[in-house]
Amino acid sequence: MPNQKAVLKVALIGHGFMGAAHSQGWRVAPRFFDLPLQPEMTLLVGRNATNVQAAAAKWGWAETSTDWRSAIERDDIDVVDIVTPGNSHAEIAIAALAAGKHVLCEKPLANTLEEAKAMAEAAQSAGNDIQAMVGFTYRRVPAATFARELVTSGVIGQVRQVRAAYLQDWLADANSPLTWRLQKEHAGTGALGDIGAHAVDLSQFITGQKIVGVSGVMETFVHERPLQDSPSQLGQVSVDDAAAFTAQFDGGALGTFEATRMATGRKNSLRIEVSGSKGAISFDLENYNSLGYYDATAPDTRQGFAQIMVTEPAHPYMSAWWPTGHTLGYEHGFVHQAKDFIDAIGAGQQPEPSFADGHQVQRVLDAVQKSAANNSTWATTI
Repeated sequence: MPNQKAVLKVALIGHGFMGAAHSQGWRVAPRFFDLPLQPEMTLLVGRNATNVQAAAAKWGWAETSTDWRSAIERDDIDVVDIVTPGNSHAEIAIAALAAGKHVLCEKPLANTLEEAKAMAEAAQSAGNDIQAMVGFTYRRVPAATFARELVTSGVIGQVRQVRAAYLQDWLADANSPLTWRLQKEHAGTGALGDIGAHAVDLSQFITGQKIVGVSGVMETFVHERPLQDSPSQLGQVSVDDAAAFTAQFDGGALGTFEATRMATGRKNSLRIEVSGSKGAISFDLENYNSLGYYDATAPDTRQGFAQIMVTEPAHPYMSAWWPTGHTLGYEHGFVHQAKDFIDAIGAGQQPEPSFADGHQVQRVLDAVQKSAANNSTWATTI
């Protein structure tokens, strides 16, 4: 018999939408990919005992707890996966790293620049044997990963411009309830941090360049919304509904960014277009399995954006899945995230995006907020 793989026991802190997505990742990754370690869904943690027990039974977690601190103290827990609201990320992650646990933390890394800096420093201090990664899952969409391969290999030439927009409409209805995502004390920011962070990270990932300056505006269109538990009463919205900013990259490219949860008719459209001296690429999350590619070096009679179906075995991650032409969906990014994190732990290598990468994204978000608050034409990020 082959040697049995060492077990990697995982504790997931928090549940709900992201809890379901991360659970899918941990459950499916070892069934499709040859991993160096065998993940075990050991413990699910939530504040409400009844709710967390129901979630654990549904998703396949072996045990439950209502105390994240006791989970971190357990000697048999190897990985702490954090999917709680942003206001608790720093406290949980720093404690887990100090306890010698590997940490996966949902984006954005924290609610404030100071918290993100402390988390990055804690990850650095934990040493090379402890791995910490931020959950910017859209990096793991095969088409987005392939876009990076094309751009960084020079296929489109010198990167000149980036256009990125993350468009949702789930708050377009003014009667939508006041969730934690609309409260600054829980979420930090609104559309900027919730979905704009994805646009920032993915644009930097695809281009291989970092944003070094921004000029931004932010707006809240609906200032009061019905309370979830008392719909007849209204509560204050304390975050942005939409944000827009221009950016300068360290390689000389210019960027325009938009993040909104008020784009009527758009459900989950993360669009990124990168224009270069020899061509361009275009990606839209709502067209998950394809990538637009324009070859400016082709004869005039053959120029135009072509659609590449990213389903071939040679495309990123695809060799583990289905025959050519059979497509993937939203949950597969979380499977790839678990796979990459486990690979990094097994190899003793720091994964990407690291907490340092998450801190850098937080610097961009912080600069946009400062620029918008001060009505300044330019705010540097570093």
